[in-house]
Amino acid sequence: MKLQNRKAIVTGAAKGMGGAISMALAREGADLVMTARDLDALDEVAREVRGLGRAAHVIACDVIDEDQVRRMTAFALEKFAGRIDILVNVAGVTGPIETPVQDIEVGDFDYVIIANERGTFLPIKHVVPTMIAQRSGKIVNIGGTSGLRGYPMRTAYSASKWAVRGITRTVALELGKYNINVNAVCPGIVETPRMMKLCEGKAKVRGWTVEQVYEEYVQDMALKRVTLPEDVANAVLFMASDDSRQITGQHIAVDGGWDV
Repeated sequence: MKLQNRKAIVTGAAKGMGGAISMALAREGADLVMTARDLDALDEVAREVRGLGRAAHVIACDVIDEDQVRRMTAFALEKFAGRIDILVNVAGVTGPIETPVQDIEVGDFDYVIIANERGTFLPIKHVVPTMIAQRSGKIVNIGGTSGLRGYPMRTAYSASKWAVRGITRTVALELGKYNINVNAVCPGIVETPRMMKLCEGKAKVRGWTVEQVYEEYVQDMALKRVTLPEDVANAVLFMASDDSRQITGQHIAVDGGWDV
């Protein structure tokens, strides 16, 4: 297995992409510390991971709160006997949808920026000292194809995902000398409950049906199909494994050709 006995932290591990990523890492042999704010959903994924014969430790953590991130990292170090091989930053928020820039409330803008930028920065900040001491590690940030191109009516979200790429590239330059790879996986629209809420929100504003909004997304993609959580998980697995040993500071779009 590609990740036999590797020790991994996954933030936002409870639902959708986070759950699929956790399962993909576990199937390849990783033991996990899984964090999110929803402990019930985390416990459900943890049971599935344990069913594969891997360790799954659960801790509630709001990744924009430094004290909680500090405690989460200490928890992982205790469970993993002082080792952390992989960090996958999945936790994030979507923010206002179908909202022109002049109508975005400052508080809503700030919330998205803080959640998606600080929520990526803080776990890196607190995990990196361990990886530096090991002289090895893999950090995978979940960005988005809205951070590769403009995304009308989603100013806050797009700005935050551009920033995730900036964090990725800069930290990769800092940590390369310690044999630590830092990369980003950038999904497009992904078939999750969050996608359906997005479609419902757009449909309400536009006076469309949910099906019409969904089909608009499909037609924007070269492959004419919506990305599944497992598609994203497979890309994360590649970036977290030794198959990507010579790749750092890069991003891979998993979006069915939305950004082509």
